[in-house]
Amino acid sequence: MVSLDLRKLSASPAWISDKWTASTKEEKIVIGVVGASTVVATSIFLYRRYSEGWRNRPTVFELSGGSIDKAKVKNEWDNYESSYGKEAGEGIKDRSKTTQLVDVFYSLVTDIYEYGWGQSFHFSPKLPGKNWASSEAAHEARVAVELGLRPGMKVLDCGCGVGGPMRTIASVSGAHVTGITINQYQVDRATHHNERLGVSPLTDVVRGNFCEMPFPENTFDAAYAIEATCHASKLEEVYGQIFKVLKPGGLFLSYEWVSTKHFDPNNAEHARVIDEINFGNGLPEMRTYKQAEEAGKAVGFKLVTSLDLATSSKVADGWWKRLDELAWQNEVRSCGVWTFCL
Repeated sequence: MVSLDLRKLSASPAWISDKWTASTKEEKIVIGVVGASTVVATSIFLYRRYSEGWRNRPTVFELSGGSIDKAKVKNEWDNYESSYGKEAGEGIKDRSKTTQLVDVFYSLVTDIYEYGWGQSFHFSPKLPGKNWASSEAAHEARVAVELGLRPGMKVLDCGCGVGGPMRTIASVSGAHVTGITINQYQVDRATHHNERLGVSPLTDVVRGNFCEMPFPENTFDAAYAIEATCHASKLEEVYGQIFKVLKPGGLFLSYEWVSTKHFDPNNAEHARVIDEINFGNGLPEMRTYKQAEEAGKAVGFKLVTSLDLATSSKVADGWWKRLDELAWQNEVRSCGVWTFCL
């Protein structure tokens, strides 16, 4: 009804004046509120659709199954869902299928992640006075600083997704970053974004299993993983491969999904939360921070620093706050759709 009235109003200025004059005070308030809602919803839509952050992002009508044929999406999802055990902390039942399931998972969710989250598939603390995009970039740039990256260095991004962190780290440091991902659709998306944003000279992306690295030994000066090696069936497997392709003395930094010292496996609520994280993110299981530390040592690494980024800063907001904000944004989007459907 509102859309019809608005079309009529724009076509007949004289009719607007007569109709507005004849309206009661209450009717004018309703018209004003609905009109303002329509303008706000339209502005939000246009800004998000055409701003730099949303440009070249799949629209809701373009969401796909990535490398999976449309006719096979439901079957692949059913297989993924049934691969997880029902017991607390069980995770993926057959760990030999982990690599295949992760590949399927990212074909199913990559477009959704880009549409609803962005090109960097990770969390980050929110810095005071900064928005999430700035905080995310700072979180990524920290990797370059910690690793001491500089022009001329060769760096490995283990589990690069569609390349959001890679582009930040290469641009900030001037180092050349090679990304590896198990999913061909992500290779294509990352390459597309790298070319579109002009960072191709400092980046390249290959498809491969980071538990069976396709690179010669002693190839890279440094390596990092941002919420990615958690997908390995065993951390020792991927850490060992990273150790192999690093040059002697090279540094490896990982933002790793782990449980902290506060996790109690006998607490039903703790176990439920962990299981939902595993299932919702394609993880075979959740390791403890101690298991991650020991896995690195077991393959030859010397532990330099271990830090809980969720609590290390007294002034930054926790990474989980973005989920609360995302839920609010979804409510706004629903309101915008509702406005146009009156």
